[in-house]
Amino acid sequence: MDFRIERAQASGEAELVPALTEVLMDCVEGGASVSFMAGLPRERAEAFWRTVFGAVRDGTTVLLVARDGSGIQGTVQMDLHMPDNQQHRADVKKLLVHRRARRRGIAQALVQQLEQEAHRLNRTLLVLDTVTGSAAEQLYAQLGWTRVGVIPDYALMPDGQPSGTTLFYKRV
Repeated sequence: MDFRIERAQASGEAELVPALTEVLMDCVEGGASVSFMAGLPRERAEAFWRTVFGAVRDGTTVLLVARDGSGIQGTVQMDLHMPDNQQHRADVKKLLVHRRARRRGIAQALVQQLEQEAHRLNRTLLVLDTVTGSAAEQLYAQLGWTRVGVIPDYALMPDGQPSGTTLFYKRV
């Protein structure tokens, strides 16, 4: 493995926001449906990551990054902010890998490390949604996640076309 997975700390915000912004913007430019539309302004992407680091700081989000010799190549988040009756679970969000770093096992390693983090934090159930028909949908299935179903036209792709989303869960 020519990369390593790290748990980001709030103290790393200044270093990581520019790199994570590059990853997010590349994914959106590449057509990934990750909450943003084509033409994502850098300032908006940076503001998104500053908000994520606020959640890291207050302990409601776990942020993992994949780093190699040239910098940050991927990331994933786990949202721990759940209602009182759902403290056993967490939501997986924003699995992103820069296009230049794909097909190296980074996404798989990020998800597997996040599963370990969930277990360590006594979160026994993880939930996520992903674009139906995407490589991510295939990845989650290969990693043993259980497909719940599809919601048609759930979100828009960056180009404005509607897309279905597939819901998954995994007990960890």
